[in-house]
Amino acid sequence: MTKSIVSYNVNGIRAAVKKGLLDWMKEGQYDIVCLQETKCQPDQGPIEELEAMGYHHCWHSAQKKGYSSVATFSKIKPDHIVAGTGMEKYDCEGRILRTDFGDTTLLNCYFPSGSSGEERQGFKYEFLDDFYRWVNELKKERPKLIVVGDYNIAHHDIDIHNPKGNKNSSGFLPEERAWMTKWLESGFTDSFRSLHPETQEFSWWTYRFNCRAKNKGWRIDYQCVTDNLKDQLKSARQLGDAVHSDHCPVLIEIDW
Repeated sequence: MTKSIVSYNVNGIRAAVKKGLLDWMKEGQYDIVCLQETKCQPDQGPIEELEAMGYHHCWHSAQKKGYSSVATFSKIKPDHIVAGTGMEKYDCEGRILRTDFGDTTLLNCYFPSGSSGEERQGFKYEFLDDFYRWVNELKKERPKLIVVGDYNIAHHDIDIHNPKGNKNSSGFLPEERAWMTKWLESGFTDSFRSLHPETQEFSWWTYRFNCRAKNKGWRIDYQCVTDNLKDQLKSARQLGDAVHSDHCPVLIEIDW
């Protein structure tokens, strides 16, 4: 059976709801919706509305209120839920939420941004190394993984509107791009790029300079699957018409 999985950095779920997020979800009838940067505690979320739409919901919120945080809504009840990785310096920021469905594990992830300065860029590099090791250990136990979310990295020149001008920008630094290459070579498939090797689509645009209207964006939101799931992918695309955030949702349909 084909299932639809949406990943969406909403840049604040309460603000996105005011912009019509729930109506959009109701219209789309997506099987699983993974949100990043919800910026809320579970009791601040639209619990009643989600349950009325038939969604099970789980949350991993930052200790700091109004910061980071992820949530997963699914019409299939998860068999197992784990909030965090066991690494406190990331878990306190609400960055990784695991849900198991049968023999498949879904990781909803919000990678750190390094754009605020050297300290956070260093933290981002630490996260990338630690996350890589953690996932590859998890893969030994759970070999079928779907790892979605805001990776905060544009991998190739095609994934960014101005690669030359952004060569020194966090999110497109050589070390970050090299990590992305290593990540994919470790047994993961970038769903969109696998199905659309030469298509340029973006998932994030700065609010400045009218960049979204001019389509001057970055593709930093991913739905990566372990290579053993690659042949089950049916479609992958950016849903650019959804405007509840500075990101747009990314969607895959997969036989599951």
